Amino acid sequence: MAKNFKDEVLSRRTFAIISHPDAGKTTLTEKLLLFGGAIRDAGTVKAKKTGKFATSDWMEIEKQRGISVTSSVMQFDYQGFRVNILDTPGHQDFSEDTYRTLTAVDSAVMIIDSAKGIEEQTIKLFKVCRMRGIPIFTFMNKLDRQGKAPLELLAELEEVLGIESYPMNWPIGMGKEFLGIYDRFYNRIEQFRVEDGDRFVELNEDGRIVGDHSLKESPLYEQTLEEVLLLNEAGNSFSAERVAEGTLTPVFFGSALTNFGVQTFLETYLKFAPAPQARNSTAGKIDPLSEQFSGFIFKIQANMNPAHRDRIAFLRVCSGKFERGMSVNLARTGKQIKLAQSTRFMADDRSTVDEAVSGDIVGLYDPGTYQIGDTLTGGKEVFQYDSLPQFTPELFVRVTAKNVMKQKHFHKGIQQLVQEGAIQLFKTVKTDEYLLGAVGQLQFEVFEYRMKAEYNVDVVMERLGSKIARWLENEELDENLSSSRSLLVRDRFDRYVFLFENDFALRWFQDKNPHIKLYNPMDGSNP
Repeated sequence: MAKNFKDEVLSRRTFAIISHPDAGKTTLTEKLLLFGGAIRDAGTVKAKKTGKFATSDWMEIEKQRGISVTSSVMQFDYQGFRVNILDTPGHQDFSEDTYRTLTAVDSAVMIIDSAKGIEEQTIKLFKVCRMRGIPIFTFMNKLDRQGKAPLELLAELEEVLGIESYPMNWPIGMGKEFLGIYDRFYNRIEQFRVEDGDRFVELNEDGRIVGDHSLKESPLYEQTLEEVLLLNEAGNSFSAERVAEGTLTPVFFGSALTNFGVQTFLETYLKFAPAPQARNSTAGKIDPLSEQFSGFIFKIQANMNPAHRDRIAFLRVCSGKFERGMSVNLARTGKQIKLAQSTRFMADDRSTVDEAVSGDIVGLYDPGTYQIGDTLTGGKEVFQYDSLPQFTPELFVRVTAKNVMKQKHFHKGIQQLVQEGAIQLFKTVKTDEYLLGAVGQLQFEVFEYRMKAEYNVDVVMERLGSKIARWLENEELDENLSSSRSLLVRDRFDRYVFLFENDFALRWFQDKNPHIKLYNPMDGSNP
């Protein structure tokens, strides 16, 4: 039976997976896709020699390095739910892309390597989720390897991240002695590496195995019972309301690589994860069940199919129903646009999408119309969703084409890659030289690689090191104020920007030129 609009929206679960690099994020994504029937064979990111690569790592440089540097979007159906997964880059140099992706989800899954505990990048991403009030579900990964004690991992969650936790299950042993998980939520034991028919062992009301079982002979079983008793008496109580508020994280233990505990995690996640949520706009909070269509662009990706030189704008549908061919208003320009070409994703496998509802992610063919943060609305009321976070670039390079005959391709490549938002473009005021700014060095390496692979242009990059970028309120300015210590440039929106060598150069400039007002538009201090 076909679902009505309300049921369609309420069946959506849209989440991002966040973690430090190498915690197993892409591997977990693969296993979730397996359960959803979206793929038949999971390729692990480590399997470079076999030629198998993770479905969510579609860009060539990702396959070579075994890292995710773009946010992939994948969709599958499971037990009546439509699941949208946004797999984000773990590498800190791409945190800007990840931060923007987190604006497009309703919950987050945080993966922690049980051997390493909570790492630096996880802390940063967690803070963004906390700031936005996003419910967080935690998956303690790699239990098949020796790691930190489970109680120590829980203590880290509370002490390092400041969030209370409720273990939905508890490991029986670890590493070579890992026997499975004691499932507090379903009151059963799930055994590791046994035949499917023997996988689950039911427990009685006291939480013990009924009858004879080989597990009873293991001292690890008794130890687990003691630890679970401690959790029951001294641990936090489970509260679906607090999970929804983002103040309590349900914790799951398992191993993504061996596909253990993943299905249990997915089924429990779907029970408690929120359906699409209301979002702030200039017209107040927009209800996802509202009939007026609206959404915002949170990502732009050039050359998803290099053969076609295409560019895709990723749209999060926030209310109403998207229909291919519909006309919408672009709030930034006030113009109407017809959404004729639209697509849904399974990593790099795409199919045309005719309809989508709140919570879904739709790819729109972008001829250069969209910018990150654009709001699209149907109907008569035009409004704008909250602006998306941007980072101030800290590292800068001067970039030129190695072959002057390739200037046309060079300019086209720069313009398209800059619109994705990972790097920012500046031009020197006096000489019109191109400078690129980024948050991390890896972004420059990916830029150089993609210019060669996608535009057939070799580039020369001269490092300028770290600079402090400050924008100017003053429209009138003496361009002779530019110097090696305070270089005057224009950004791609033609605004004046000074790139200061260090804090001392910034303070010296401000003392000498008190009439010039400087600001940083990315920390909310713009006029």
